[in-house]
Amino acid sequence: MNNPVNLSRRQFVAGTVSTGGGLLLGIAIGGCDQSSSGKALLRKIAAENPASADIGFLPSVFLRITPDDKVTIMLPSSEMGQGVATALPMLIAEELAAQWNKIEIQFAPAHKAFANPNHSRQLTGGSQSIRGFWQPLREAGAAAREMLIQAAALTWQVDRQECSARQSTVWHKATDRHLRFGELVDKAASLDVPDKVVLKSPQQFTLIGQPQPRLDIPHKVTGEAVFGIDVQIPDMLIACVARSPVLGAKLKSFDAGAAKTIAGVREVIAIDSGVAVVASHFWAAKKGCEALQIQWQASEHASLSSQSINSDFKAQVDNAKTVRTIGDVEKALASGSKRINAIYEAPYLAHACMEPMNCTAHVQDDRCDVWVPTQAQGASQAVAAKITGLATDQVFVHTTYLGGGFGRRGETDFVADAVQIAKTVNQPVKVLWTREQDTQHDFYRPASYNQLQAAVNDDGWPVAWSHAMVSQSILKRLVPLPAILLRGVDPTSIEGTAHLPYTLPNFQLRYAMAPSPVPVGFWRSVGHSQNGFIVESFLDEIAVLGGKDPLELRLYLLKDQPRYLQVLQLAADKARWHEPPPEGRHRGIAIVHSFDSYVAQVAEISLTGKPGAQSVRVHKMVCAVDCGIIVNPDIVTAQVESAVIYGLTAALYGTISFADGRVQQSNFHDYPLLRQHESPVIEVHLMNNTEAPGGVGEIGVPPVAPAVANAVFAATGKPVRRLPIQL
Repeated sequence: MNNPVNLSRRQFVAGTVSTGGGLLLGIAIGGCDQSSSGKALLRKIAAENPASADIGFLPSVFLRITPDDKVTIMLPSSEMGQGVATALPMLIAEELAAQWNKIEIQFAPAHKAFANPNHSRQLTGGSQSIRGFWQPLREAGAAAREMLIQAAALTWQVDRQECSARQSTVWHKATDRHLRFGELVDKAASLDVPDKVVLKSPQQFTLIGQPQPRLDIPHKVTGEAVFGIDVQIPDMLIACVARSPVLGAKLKSFDAGAAKTIAGVREVIAIDSGVAVVASHFWAAKKGCEALQIQWQASEHASLSSQSINSDFKAQVDNAKTVRTIGDVEKALASGSKRINAIYEAPYLAHACMEPMNCTAHVQDDRCDVWVPTQAQGASQAVAAKITGLATDQVFVHTTYLGGGFGRRGETDFVADAVQIAKTVNQPVKVLWTREQDTQHDFYRPASYNQLQAAVNDDGWPVAWSHAMVSQSILKRLVPLPAILLRGVDPTSIEGTAHLPYTLPNFQLRYAMAPSPVPVGFWRSVGHSQNGFIVESFLDEIAVLGGKDPLELRLYLLKDQPRYLQVLQLAADKARWHEPPPEGRHRGIAIVHSFDSYVAQVAEISLTGKPGAQSVRVHKMVCAVDCGIIVNPDIVTAQVESAVIYGLTAALYGTISFADGRVQQSNFHDYPLLRQHESPVIEVHLMNNTEAPGGVGEIGVPPVAPAVANAVFAATGKPVRRLPIQL
């Protein structure tokens, strides 16, 4: 840190723009079109936020400072509860030396200038927000700070080195004079962008690393926060869409007679995804859908069932291709002192967002407005442009707060519904999904089938590990035949399995891409969610096979991995691993590295009920986290706690099953979530270091299932090889 960063004028979207009342700054980031007009971008943002234009100045790409000292920060990422509406502004405010109570937030429009540098897309996912914007947002704040200091030095006719900034004020040390940022914006706007900015070192941070109050919470407490489901537009209609209950079935015909007799129903139209009932209010639209008489074409997937899917997966094991090999696995397995074979299975899972899918659209001749709780502004803009025939810069995406995302809101199916209906009826339309539709028309976490073998030597240490995996590809649907898939491997399927942290002399991973019509997508922690369970649970089986304590085995195999060792030891110490648990309770441990972060967890459980009909009660989860340098510790803690609850739901209850080509589950009565009275005590212990920031939103999920499963293994002597956990 503390190194100069070169910033040419070409690296700024528009340099600086004076508007007679504010300093506007835009900094180029990955994916920004350097040849585009900065002023044109600012005008587009102003058009989307007319209230900002009314006060006489335009918002910038990332940062706006007004004469009243307010700092408005454009959020390039979506806020779905994970805290980016606070953490990202902290990066700018830290380098800007702004007072935290002067910070305001605004959601950025769809534009490539707001693309995450790590993947060049305006997409919130993969726990990439802090990792991607860590550098550019700090640079934006530092450049603004430097220009304000220069403006003050010119005002006082003193050397710039005699001035410094803190708490939204520039100070002249020798004379103790000071000027507020708001008093300097006009002069600062006339200056050139500095060629170099010096970023603070971690030792100089005053905001980063401290638990700053979240900026979104007051609006959510008062009800001012607008989620997608809250959007209200003049003359807006409500629509529900009847979709085929059978995978792959297309619309054949429909009779709207009964639906049109329901008070409030305005129109019934066929769209790509089914039949839409448009009404003056939701209840009429819902009842209208239920009254429709629809005939669907026969689907080739009408006989699909969970049993047939499982059989297909099993049949693919022999077709698995080698992904990675170390040593001679077959020879080591044959010569090992003891050997173990296991089949591990993970089910399809739904996202179960608190807020069902929804989108509001208004299509006009020269523009399309979309109000949507989305993780993918760029993709939403693209699909709306395709449906309307408008240019992308004529499509305005108004991002709302998200009532949960977990990857589901990176899709655009609900956006397409709203735009297509609004285009047809020529009025603003809000599409609302029911909970049943949300469950039965998801892009599910892929299921997987895994065949594992291992052997230990005479001393009980593992000498061989073989893993054959069969799973569906997420990327195959999203990117037609990308180069990486031509080798028959989807990296999202095998993450966390190809490069184990454990020192193993003989290792092999094989993978087969399973053919299945089930729509799959990104689910919180993606492949790590099931692979963490498979790897860490199988490791406990190896520990028992070799007569080792599960912690002892991990420490031995991780002796060359200091960050793994530190976080593992911290979790074990805080959980008092080496002390007997309370009577009737049992512990299990797991550690997973994902999204550049390390998380170890210890679960403490008990079993209730009679043998053969027992259930698992999780009393306590102890979590140790190394996510590199921490921006806001309260947010990290909250996200890990959230992930534990999400992970426990999946481990204890989660499964999506199929029969006759249909999803069997429909609502929370048959796709249950962890209840409040079932929630365990959750301890989160954060490690302090200055490593590069890792992800946070997803990292707490992968260790949950194996930690609980390993505790059940300790209690029963029987390994848990299939989720959800059933005894």
